[in-house]
Amino acid sequence: MKLRPFITALAVTALVGGGAVVAGCGSDNNNDSGSTSGSSGGKGGKIALLLPESKTARYESQDHPKFEAKVKELCSDCEIVYSNADQDASKQQSQADAALTQGVKVMVLDPVDAASAAAIVTRAKQKNVPVISYDRLIPDAPIDYYISYDNEGVGKLQADSLSKKLAADGNKNATITMINGAPTDNNAKLFKQGATAGFKAAGIKIGKSYDTPDWSPDKAQQEMEQAITAIGKDNVVGVLSANDGMAGGAIAAMKRAGYKDLPPITGQDAELGAVQRILTGEQYMTIYLDIRAEAEKSAELAVSLVKGEQPAATSKVNNGTADIPAVLLDPIAVTADKVKDTIVKDGFYKADQICTAEVKDACAKAGIE
Repeated sequence: MKLRPFITALAVTALVGGGAVVAGCGSDNNNDSGSTSGSSGGKGGKIALLLPESKTARYESQDHPKFEAKVKELCSDCEIVYSNADQDASKQQSQADAALTQGVKVMVLDPVDAASAAAIVTRAKQKNVPVISYDRLIPDAPIDYYISYDNEGVGKLQADSLSKKLAADGNKNATITMINGAPTDNNAKLFKQGATAGFKAAGIKIGKSYDTPDWSPDKAQQEMEQAITAIGKDNVVGVLSANDGMAGGAIAAMKRAGYKDLPPITGQDAELGAVQRILTGEQYMTIYLDIRAEAEKSAELAVSLVKGEQPAATSKVNNGTADIPAVLLDPIAVTADKVKDTIVKDGFYKADQICTAEVKDACAKAGIE
């Protein structure tokens, strides 16, 4: 069954009540598992954070450290059991089992394979461990909370942005290539649904569409090479890439094919390299997801659950089993003229991180100093 999350508004309430306690926890940054120890009193426990992969830069550079920092701030006696599955669903199953054996009280799970992750949720529920479905919705499973973005909205925002750019360039009835995310990722399906609907509404034709295993930039490069061969170099005038890593792969393919001027290409996640490409004109746009807010709100939910509270959510999403309490954040389309007032203003990256020697002139043109 193809799932389409059904969103209904509820009263907007705070996720966690009470004041924050500053903690002095450290972390063992291990890709299989690690933990932190609290330094002072307070009602706490172990929290499992299970992330899916490291090919997408955000997980190790943003999600993990932001989540951990917020837990430290809120709960001095909370310990984090951290694992990254490196895009291996079986490995994630083992990591989840290990976390449950260690006695975690809450599990925050971003699944490698959304469908098979239901088994992890079932085992957690057998031990009365609540599960927060993080970033990717786990279908047909008794999860307790879901936190992410309006994922169909992300795809539509990408399609709308690219369609408007093509129209402005005189290519209103263009043929584009779609490089979608992993077929095992429910979010990728939703991005694709939203983008496809957006292109249909704009009258844009889809010449080639690929579902990219593992969200791999290398595989995206191969797919882009195939599209150029199949459609013809002059007929690829725009590219929908579901995220920034794959956009980098597609751009490498187009450069190798000898494009004098690169067609506009989308992305997602506001990776540092992508932001730099946007400023220099190699990439047209990215979807800025405030990963800091997503990670921190997940930490708030997890700490609240550890303390035995029942945090309220702002929305509900149906995952095929029930209407799940959910927190859905808004995506933002960012082109070169918006980098300063979004990504830099929010402190997602500092100007000196973005404006390396190769990007200095582009930064000056965009008013970023």
